[in-house]
Amino acid sequence: MIAVYGAGGIGCYVGGRLAATGTPVTFIGRPRMAAELATHGLHLTDYLGADLRVADVPFETTPAGAAEADLVLVTVKSAATEGAAEELADVLSPGTVVVSFQNGVRNGEMLRSRLTEQVVVTGMVPFNVLNRGAGVFHQGTEGALDVQRDAALAPYLKAFEQAGLPLAQHDDILPVQWAKLLLNLNNPINALSNLPLRDELSQRAYRRCLAAAQAETLGLLDAAGIRPAQLLAVPMHRFPAVLRLPDFLFRRLASKVLAVDPLARTSMWEDLEAGRTTEIDYLNGEVVRLAESLGRTAPVNARLVELIRAAETDRRSWSGPDLLRQLS
Repeated sequence: MIAVYGAGGIGCYVGGRLAATGTPVTFIGRPRMAAELATHGLHLTDYLGADLRVADVPFETTPAGAAEADLVLVTVKSAATEGAAEELADVLSPGTVVVSFQNGVRNGEMLRSRLTEQVVVTGMVPFNVLNRGAGVFHQGTEGALDVQRDAALAPYLKAFEQAGLPLAQHDDILPVQWAKLLLNLNNPINALSNLPLRDELSQRAYRRCLAAAQAETLGLLDAAGIRPAQLLAVPMHRFPAVLRLPDFLFRRLASKVLAVDPLARTSMWEDLEAGRTTEIDYLNGEVVRLAESLGRTAPVNARLVELIRAAETDRRSWSGPDLLRQLS
């Protein structure tokens, strides 16, 4: 049995696709989500036209729901990782496989430091999932699931493939995580724009904001000796130049670089809409920490952190030019 620990957008979507294709899955999360899925079930869609449903959703609201699991997918927000590790340590059997499908670059390490008798594997979800309410979860951008290569995953590979979410295994997951984080630097920009992802990226001023955040991060990664993996058709070190192109040129390249449908939104936008604390400290804040470890600064990413923290208590929408001025 597979347990999804932290049944939010990513957890419900990944676990839902597994359940819809015949894999026993138990979801563990908040009572609000338990009530929603009890009423509506799960409805999973994606940008390619997938349309899957799960009528009866096994859902638990306490950590004990994971006790019988052979594989646990941890999909809680980064700030909740330490607490999740403590809770899981009390209920999981030795040898249970635990996969971190979370944003940021340090969650796998946090889980591993506490779950010393379990097999902890670092993973990464490259696509966006929008919670549309009433049990509907939509994958709005392309991408496969990425994981650190580990023999303990072998019994589960077929299930993920049948679910349409094959596991791409990597000998070194850190470059993949940093490549995803480079893409996630757009999360605060999208959230501050208050626009669907495709609409935001269609405007050059917003793209220049992302280019500035990425270029700053790439310089720090070079200094740290970290070369991000290539997740898209364009190598990450060339991505800022592509983002700075005029709109008409960017439109010609965009469909070849990353498939994004009109519904796609970022999780940070969802968090601000719901009045929740965001993961900004584990995205752009991670860049600021990297800069500090190198004796440098990261003013663009630091300013994005400040703007999101302000938006958590005072929501407003920023135009592309206004936001770009804040970062210049």
